[in-house]
Amino acid sequence: MVTVGMNYKIIEGKGELFESVFKKVLGIMNDMAGHSESFLYKDVSDRCSYLIISEWSDRSAFDAFIASDRFKGVVDWGKEEVLSARPKHEVYETASDKQDPASAPAGCPAH
Repeated sequence: MVTVGMNYKIIEGKGELFESVFKKVLGIMNDMAGHSESFLYKDVSDRCSYLIISEWSDRSAFDAFIASDRFKGVVDWGKEEVLSARPKHEVYETASDKQDPASAPAGCPAH
């Protein structure tokens, strides 16, 4: 499982437009292999700051989404229409269930 946090800063007054386009992009994501679910969050103290949390079966599924022509089209639109800064994406991958606890570093509770 891979969880991706995508942070966006939006131009003042463009929040509703960003949110409506996100709903359309969510439909595209839901049809992509490996996509589990995604959620859009808005910062209550900064109405121009958004976070999308997206869960994927593995990193290659997320990378396929990022490499898709449809995603590139949304990125180009975002740069021109709603983004005030370059988005920041963070990828969090789940450790393998097969990891041997004996290999954990000394001092680690799993050691």
